[in-house]
This record gives sequence, C-alpha cells and structure tokens, in this order.
Amino acid sequence: MNIHPNELIIYFDPSSNMGKQTRAIAQTISNNINLIDYHKQPLTTTLWKDIINMLDLKPKDLLDKSRKDYQEKIAGNTFTMSGWLEVLMNNPQMIKAPIAIFQNKAILCKKPTDLLQFDRKSRTSVKVPPHLRAHAH
Repeated sequence: MNIHPNELIIYFDPSSNMGKQTRAIAQTISNNINLIDYHKQPLTTTLWKDIINMLDLKPKDLLDKSRKDYQEKIAGNTFTMSGWLEVLMNNPQMIKAPIAIFQNKAILCKKPTDLLQFDRKSRTSVKVPPHLRAHAH
C-alpha cells in the first residue's frame, strides 16, 4: 500500500456516530487525512490483505457478529483467507469499527480515542533525538 508517511487514512462509515467522532479526533493527529467511505469506495482483496497484516487480526475479527446479515451470510460458515477477503470486500457494512492507517500501522478503532495511539507513537519517536535514543548492544 503506497501512502504518504504523514497521511492518515480512515476507512469508515461517515454517517455513523463512531465515524463522525473518529474523524474529529483524526483532525488532531494529522493535517493530511484521507477519509474513505466504505459505502462508496470498496477496497480490493489485495488492500484488505495488507490491512489485515498491518492490524495483525483475523478477517473475522473485523466483523460485527451481532448484525443480522452476518448471522444470515457468515455465521457457521468456514472460509479460506481469500474467501474472508471477498467477504470484507463485498460487505463493508459488516465492519464493526473504523479502520485507521498511519505510518504503516493500522488500528481497528473500537472507540474513537483508539486513534490517539498513533499520536503517542509518532510523538515519542520524533521527540527523541537520534543521539539520545537507546541503542542495542
């Protein structure tokens, strides 16, 4: 996934309360925000694979199991990895929370303040001058 190092990508439902709150917090972290509405811009299976690897989660972990459509289409079925990627690509409405990507790391934002993990990571790595960083011996 080629993105600018300071670009914060949020893949979400902008009409949801969670999406609106996550977007508001995102504006405190980066001036370069790429908001992707998953209703209008579905991701490819390749991008989903990249995101899952960055999140270090299973595809199933991204889905809201309480949704009626999840219960009807997904529950009780066994999928291969490519099958799960197809589920994500074709059913973004089942994703349980916004997904944020920043500096090659991704977070499933179960609450809007989860985004602040990026801010802490980027501040700590930037504020310590190279000559003061701990070195492995």
